[in-house]
Amino acid sequence: MTNSINKAVIPAAGLGTRFLPATKAQPKEMLPIVDKPTIQYVVEEAVGSGLEDILIITGRGKRAVEDHFDKAFEMEHFLRSKGKASELELIENITRLARLHYIRQGEPLGLGHAVSVAEDHVGSEPFVVLLGDDISDPASSATKAMVAAYREYGTSILAVQPVAESEVSRYGIVAGEDNGNGVIRVTNLIEKPPVDEAPSNLAIIGRYLLTPGVFKCLKETKPDHKGEIQLTDALRLLLKEEKMHAVLYQGRRWDVGQVEGFLTASIDWAMKRPELKKHLLMYMRQVLEDNL
Repeated sequence: MTNSINKAVIPAAGLGTRFLPATKAQPKEMLPIVDKPTIQYVVEEAVGSGLEDILIITGRGKRAVEDHFDKAFEMEHFLRSKGKASELELIENITRLARLHYIRQGEPLGLGHAVSVAEDHVGSEPFVVLLGDDISDPASSATKAMVAAYREYGTSILAVQPVAESEVSRYGIVAGEDNGNGVIRVTNLIEKPPVDEAPSNLAIIGRYLLTPGVFKCLKETKPDHKGEIQLTDALRLLLKEEKMHAVLYQGRRWDVGQVEGFLTASIDWAMKRPELKKHLLMYMRQVLEDNL
């Protein structure tokens, strides 16, 4: 198996019902964190980790995602004619990020099914799956950590992080043996277990580096009670055939699939911007004074 990782898969076919009515007519992946669509943060993480061939799994009503990464001739002409060089460079750079491809999932049959439709594109190469519900700090990329671990171990690699007991039932949970270097030898995986049945509090945080053997396991995975094929269930089958490791992610991440996480991410990323930080701090102080 090749030691090089070049391909990424970003599932983006979900309906985003937690964000209704905002997502009634626009994809949840296009909701902005400050002034950049959520999915662009994910694409930039992939590119920053050396993944330049990116397949986005879309669905009905997701055309805006494709348009965002495409050329915008009218906008570019307008900005050029007005001498707005910095804004022009900003949108031109989006089209140069990576080699982007798109395929529709067809039916919303779960994350595992979404990953399975990438098989023809991925072929026999290892690849990274990045979910748009989680974004991580570029200074400590979860994807970079997985790629580094793969080069050492040559197995599927999951990114995990401890979560509170109240959140365990929202995630795929990993059990394993700590190698002592931030890498865990995975021994079990359970999809969204009740907290009293969870083997640990180590949650998969929406980043997976997978060997192509996962596609065979996805074909063998039975749908759950909702009729969906879960990726965690397929990974449990893969674990019976191949070794698997997880990296304990030490950086900051935001679960933007939840409204609370989305709001937190918006504030935190705004605070990274010097031109916004001063105003935001002044406003938050006033809000605290008015509400305490």
